[in-house]
Amino acid sequence: MENKQETTASLPLADTNCCASDCCTDDNTNKSATELKELVQEKYGAIARRAAGGGCCGDQSMDYSIMADEYDTLGGYAPDADLKLGCGLPTEFAKIKAGDVVVDLGSGAGNDCFVARSETGDTGQVIGVDFTDDMLMKARKNTLTLGYNNVSFVKGDIEDIPLPAETADVVVSNCVFNLVPNKAKAFSETHRILKTGGHFSISDIVLEGNLPQALQKDAEMYAGCVAGAIQHEEYLGLLRQQGFKNLQVQKRKAIVLPEEVLSQHLSAAEIAAFSKEFGIYSITVYGEK
Repeated sequence: MENKQETTASLPLADTNCCASDCCTDDNTNKSATELKELVQEKYGAIARRAAGGGCCGDQSMDYSIMADEYDTLGGYAPDADLKLGCGLPTEFAKIKAGDVVVDLGSGAGNDCFVARSETGDTGQVIGVDFTDDMLMKARKNTLTLGYNNVSFVKGDIEDIPLPAETADVVVSNCVFNLVPNKAKAFSETHRILKTGGHFSISDIVLEGNLPQALQKDAEMYAGCVAGAIQHEEYLGLLRQQGFKNLQVQKRKAIVLPEEVLSQHLSAAEIAAFSKEFGIYSITVYGEK
């Protein structure tokens, strides 16, 4: 399995009032799938309304951008659509060609859609799928500003994508599947909407080792809702189970929790063990149908 690039990102401390906003929760472990989806909609709706971006569970003072990769060297980059909510650059690795139909799952304000549009050109089509009304509103406004007539956005849950089978040549997604309760269903839907011979490039958060219970709240706050992420090998295994082949890890980036956060919950010995035995990673994965 190819590992094209590996880097390390250290997440800074947030403002102590981070979780005073309406997008936070003290405990997600016992919530139903419906409640988790409502939480995500509420949280990302609030971020879209703020327009300036912000953290997964924070306000504008939280530097969530440490987790995101910079888009400004990519063609089609639209700063107003970049809310710094991703954890990779899937469009950079997606092998998009002129004329392709590209679907972006969890498209937010349209950032990856506009980059994809620069690759697929006037002869292609880009479709963003998101289930947050405020994000869809912002994405459509950005599209009008940019004057694109082949970029569109539809409301939908990626566990039940509102597109016909065999729609897309390429699927991209940026830090979204880690927020989905039923990842197997979402991967199955991704496989369904891809054309035979099509492929995806997905950036997401995965874990290695068991996340200590005492850190689940903080890990979610600082690492983009990592409490919803699953083990690296389990993630790849789910993709294989849905029929994807030629899986490749195109990029892997370690996410490091600050010691100041760890010391609030763990002893010095536990921190040392945590650092050796546990990891949070952003990965970009490629696969074919």
